Amino acid sequence: MFTEISKFFKTEYPLNEHGLNELFSLFKKENYKKGSIVLKANTKEKKLRFLNKGLIREYYSNQDKEININFYVKPQFISDLLTFSQNSITRKNQECLTDIEVLSIERDSFFNLLEKYDCGKSFVDSSFKKLLKQKEMLEFNRVTKTPDELYKELFIYKPEWLQQIPQYHIASYLNITPETLSRIRKRTS
Repeated sequence: MFTEISKFFKTEYPLNEHGLNELFSLFKKENYKKGSIVLKANTKEKKLRFLNKGLIREYYSNQDKEININFYVKPQFISDLLTFSQNSITRKNQECLTDIEVLSIERDSFFNLLEKYDCGKSFVDSSFKKLLKQKEMLEFNRVTKTPDELYKELFIYKPEWLQQIPQYHIASYLNITPETLSRIRKRTS
């Protein structure tokens, strides 16, 4: 159950073996069905969640439409790290595109453990740096590149998205219609 998350912590945030065992003892396994909402806008992110299996889409929503901003297809942390660390309200939503398995730990338990092993500041700092870098690159790409160029980048860097995510969700991510996506796919194939 802890294979993927163990790889993450051993390479990204090394804790001693006792610290890892204590951390893993605090995680709980949760299963969600396809279509379930695991994070809802205007709520607090109360748990640090690690996707063990399945597909999740992350999106913003208003009365008129939903805009996909990310997809999680590999084992990784899926929590809104900014709101999780600041104990603030999220603007994001997350929906299961398949049945999923998540490992989760309560916010207070997680930060208490990081303080105990004196690695909390490095975990939060490193997470924010990665998050900001990804956000900056996404914003730059969305403003400066055409939908054709964005699709080609997905084809190169995120082929698993194109294989596993329904095309109408990919179109929303690219901020185009499904018909436009279909034309782009024909031109690039």
